[in-house]
Amino acid sequence: MSSRKLFVQLFTLSIGAALVHAQCPVNTVMVRGRVENPQQNSKVQVQLLYAKQQPGETAVATLQDASFRIPVEFLTQSSKPLFANLHAKCDRKPKTVVVTLLSRDQQSDEVSLDLVKDFDHMDASAYTLRQEIVLRSQH
Repeated sequence: MSSRKLFVQLFTLSIGAALVHAQCPVNTVMVRGRVENPQQNSKVQVQLLYAKQQPGETAVATLQDASFRIPVEFLTQSSKPLFANLHAKCDRKPKTVVVTLLSRDQQSDEVSLDLVKDFDHMDASAYTLRQEIVLRSQH
């Protein structure tokens, strides 16, 4: 067997194995808003919190103007299957979304949002904030 055929077979097997293990989807929480009186080089940080305030995924964006739109992806897999032929549970989702305004690396404002109350589940994989939030820069 030529080395090229062997490479193609191994590559095909590795792609197939990856697809078998990727059993749960990745969802996205989309946070949008604006900052009143932003300081130069201000940043907005979004962190997902799970049950019992367990910290999860985080995204940070430097403000280019007063508005922001930040997506945070998270894996929905809540547990690994005990046996290879069983499916993983895919019901993991954050409880709270914390949005923090950082000015000069100091917390300037913070808002906590409830995933169920403050977000719409637009499609099978996206949670979108119902209303834009307003953060206030404290000089």
